[in-house]
Amino acid sequence: MGKQFGAKRGLKRHKTPDKFERSATVRNKKRIKDEVVARRSSPTLLGESSGKESSGRASEEMNYKEPSMYDKLLTKLKSNNKSIADAYQRRKVSEDDETEGSESLSVSDEEDGYEELDMVDNEEQTEDVETEDDLQTSETDQDEDLSISGPSAVATSSFSNHVEYKLSKVEAEDLPKKRWKYTWEVPAADISNCKWVGTGECFIKDDDLNSNYGLKQKLYKHWLDAYKTSGGSDFHSSRQRWFFSLCNSYCDILHCEKKPFYHKGFEEDSNIMDAYLMHSLNHIFRTRDLVRKNDAKISKHQESTKEDILSGDGFLDQGFTRPKVLILLPLRSIALRVIERLIQLAPATSRVNVEHIDRFYQDFGSEEVEGDNEKEEQPKNAKFHKPPKPSDHQSLFKGDTRDDFMIGIKFTRKTIKLYGDFYSSDIIVASPLELMTKFGKAEKNKDLDTDYLSSIEVVIIDHADVISLQNWSFLTSVVERLNHIPSKQHGTNVMRIRQWYLDGFAKFYRQTIILGYYLNPDMNSLFNRLCLNYQGKVKSVRDHKGVLPKVLSQVRQIYERFDADSIADVDDARLEYFAKKVFPKIKDEEQGGIMLFVSSYFEFVRLRNFLKSQNASFCLLGDYTDQRDISRARIWFFEGKRKIMLYTERIHFYRRYKIRGIRNLIIYSLPERKEFYPEIVNMLEGSDDLACTVLFSLFDKLRLERIVGSAPAKRMIKSEKGVFVFC
Repeated sequence: MGKQFGAKRGLKRHKTPDKFERSATVRNKKRIKDEVVARRSSPTLLGESSGKESSGRASEEMNYKEPSMYDKLLTKLKSNNKSIADAYQRRKVSEDDETEGSESLSVSDEEDGYEELDMVDNEEQTEDVETEDDLQTSETDQDEDLSISGPSAVATSSFSNHVEYKLSKVEAEDLPKKRWKYTWEVPAADISNCKWVGTGECFIKDDDLNSNYGLKQKLYKHWLDAYKTSGGSDFHSSRQRWFFSLCNSYCDILHCEKKPFYHKGFEEDSNIMDAYLMHSLNHIFRTRDLVRKNDAKISKHQESTKEDILSGDGFLDQGFTRPKVLILLPLRSIALRVIERLIQLAPATSRVNVEHIDRFYQDFGSEEVEGDNEKEEQPKNAKFHKPPKPSDHQSLFKGDTRDDFMIGIKFTRKTIKLYGDFYSSDIIVASPLELMTKFGKAEKNKDLDTDYLSSIEVVIIDHADVISLQNWSFLTSVVERLNHIPSKQHGTNVMRIRQWYLDGFAKFYRQTIILGYYLNPDMNSLFNRLCLNYQGKVKSVRDHKGVLPKVLSQVRQIYERFDADSIADVDDARLEYFAKKVFPKIKDEEQGGIMLFVSSYFEFVRLRNFLKSQNASFCLLGDYTDQRDISRARIWFFEGKRKIMLYTERIHFYRRYKIRGIRNLIIYSLPERKEFYPEIVNMLEGSDDLACTVLFSLFDKLRLERIVGSAPAKRMIKSEKGVFVFC
């Protein structure tokens, strides 16, 4: 392994191995240091007062320009570190030389397989320390040009095209307020009634069968071998290859028509997961290789020219901190599944050793999720009993269901390090809840920070539908806090930070991939408001057939539409309609057995307060109801001691209760998960005049489509009539 960092975390100027060190380099550094000391009389650079300030004030005023974000950053960093102040001075000298026509330094683009110098670490050396001979015999590209000058003849990758694009200030100002237009569409492979739509020009085309599809050679070969081992025969036409190409475009992606592993979609979910994990590995490996190549170029340049000044955009290859990929997941059991697969997809040469794997299984559990085909073992003579919970519930909540976790993963040449320091990790896998906890601690303790999120370039939000039933506001807060200028200096080599980081444009280069089982307004809002990638957007759109045929009982389902002027007024309009049109019909009903189903906790609170104000006889099954109170409420409702039960979608998601005693069902707001609708309606008991009343508005269109179907939903929204009956 290459030489290690010091005590400071993150990236700093690479210290070249001994074989590259020369006494001339030492003398060169001393010479530059003396020059920097001689220039320290300038108050604009080092903030020191000088007796000669008045004599040069006139010329300074003439050449003054407003400090850029870069200048402000260095001014902030240099106050904490003398070496940063020296770096600032050298960068200023370099910029002055460029304006005078000096030769700029260019670097050739990265090629697959270059591994001459190992990535620098900031941890203590592990047992697999590499010798100088290891470095010399590591895999290299024979055709790689290590010269400083001369453009690369190698075709650029999507990674290079993305990170090397120079976003103008005008473009950056326009992106947050830009209204994207989806100008093209293509059918979605293997997903019925679904298509992909995107902005800009359609980039989806038939890739060359002999190409690596944008993957590094060793990643492609390993993935292809894994695909064939699993029984695949046509990798080119596979869903995972196709979705990887979509990810490799570096557009923001919204795919909320993905059938999850726990809902008879194990193969589809696994293919999508493989694609985004390979995209993540490809991104961090290409980032690492670019840094290594530039380290080698700098070393060779220092040998030949005896200069230590970096110039040219080709050497700007880093962010403020090392982590580049953030994967947000809802449960530890899902994180176990994702990280296990990430390790499997890494090439064998990169996972000779996986550190802390035993601790990982202790923290996240070791049971494998095998989808819906797995069945519990039954004694030979035992009678078959229908499971008390649906199969999707059993599959999702199998294993560790805690939602507080965060783990850093670091890749070196031969080792995968789990539980690495976040500042030295390449990938961070976390739950929104745990990140919010980190934010809270950092606000209370000034010695703590979350600057490791400042340089995230790929964000993957998987199972967004499950996260929406936890706390969506946590996820929104996490995304809002990404790509901020760090509050502290973390050992970063400021001479090699990309310009778009320093300009505060990192959020416009960040790719966000949102994956889920269904789409709701919150997901749409996050995608439209916080996903600002200059590359554009791609999303899936689907025509739904509805789930009404799954209603087994002969129930009259009466849909009543209410009007609302805007999405901000819809909650008030819903409550007003219920209070005037629906509640008077059930207020004096003696029979009882009335269930009020609500989708969100906020609606639950409003409806609870309204029922209290009306002195109604009711009981609660809400998100935070104690288990003893739940048992008591179910008995009271079944025995008729309470006429009305208030029941939320969230508690049904986690508990999947079979409520007895329902004779009249009022769906105050439609469920987000379409399978819940027939489950709730089929709970109605009795044989005579079973009825279900559903309230909806224009702003419930997404949920309405999933339940009654896309075509009927459009008619119900636009029709002059306000009441619709399904039998």
